Amino acid sequence: MDSKTVIMNSKSPEASGEESLRKPAIAMGIQSDTAFNEATKRLCGRDLCSISDLTVQEMAAIMELGHAVKNHPEDFRHALDARQMVMFFEKASLRTRLTFEAAINTLGGNAIFVDQTQSPLGERESLADMARNLERWMSVIVLRTYSHETITEMAACSRVPVINALSDLEHPCQAIADFLTLEERFGSAEGLRFAYVGDGNNVCHSLMLTAAQLGAHCTIASPKGFAPKLEIIHKAIEIAETTGGSITLLHDPIKAVTGADAVYTDVCTSMGFEHEATKRAPIFKPYQVNEALMANAQPDAVFMHCLPAHRNAEVTDAVLDGPQSIVFDQAENRMHAQKALLLMLLGGAKRISSARGRGTQARKRPSLA
Repeated sequence: MDSKTVIMNSKSPEASGEESLRKPAIAMGIQSDTAFNEATKRLCGRDLCSISDLTVQEMAAIMELGHAVKNHPEDFRHALDARQMVMFFEKASLRTRLTFEAAINTLGGNAIFVDQTQSPLGERESLADMARNLERWMSVIVLRTYSHETITEMAACSRVPVINALSDLEHPCQAIADFLTLEERFGSAEGLRFAYVGDGNNVCHSLMLTAAQLGAHCTIASPKGFAPKLEIIHKAIEIAETTGGSITLLHDPIKAVTGADAVYTDVCTSMGFEHEATKRAPIFKPYQVNEALMANAQPDAVFMHCLPAHRNAEVTDAVLDGPQSIVFDQAENRMHAQKALLLMLLGGAKRISSARGRGTQARKRPSLA
């Protein structure tokens, strides 16, 4: 297996076997009530099509609010009273649908689900015409689609916020929930060593961008021909240069997880690529996350997966059900992260002073310098 490492940052566009240089990071997190309020004002009425739609400060505000709504749900029970959310899903869903429905219902609003698995959006009626109808009835539109362009076109045509609940390019809601979970475990994502092993798919794209915004050191190990898209890589590098994070691309899964605080994987064959399953299986076999691979990570490292998992394919039962696994914490936090998004986009956000901390105290990590 080729073990070449490509480390992406402004100092060293390509290196082999060396850690990337850290640039001085900008101040991470929300530093004042004023900064939090400014972020909420900017986000109100906005769309979330991509993680890259958010600034570093807006991401920090969403993260803080996610912790707040989880720890103080009673303070938000009527924040979105009478708000209507419609969900159009071209793909099957368990976590995304139920967590969005639970999120708005417990904030005082209402969810309406439209099954589009048999009829792609835009087929019966143009997206522009749909948007012009929906904006008159609904407060927010949530889309789970195959084509990312479906989401961006709906957002361009609608006067109410549109949320990407999964497309072929990104899965922003998943990544926000995942890093909310990491903040709970480690106290902060800044400086955290995050390793993703597997297909450079939509989940991988959003994880890279979120890691960059939060100042984490993100390493991606994927087979040749299955790396993340260049446009996402370049955007993640651009963001990481401002936060002190880094993006590292390589092919060797062992090298990727060595010293990692978190090890993440996803299915080898995403929805829409089922016809490639037989071809992909042998290619991704060396990238299986098993006990031997996890042994290379930090002793207190966690294992992560967006679910559903193909057991004993991309991950073994021993790891998925083992003591390092936090996959069901991730699943729970989908609801809290999406509550925070809905509150921000619909103008129901507020800051709770006792919720400004982010989980447990972060342990000291070795310097990358």
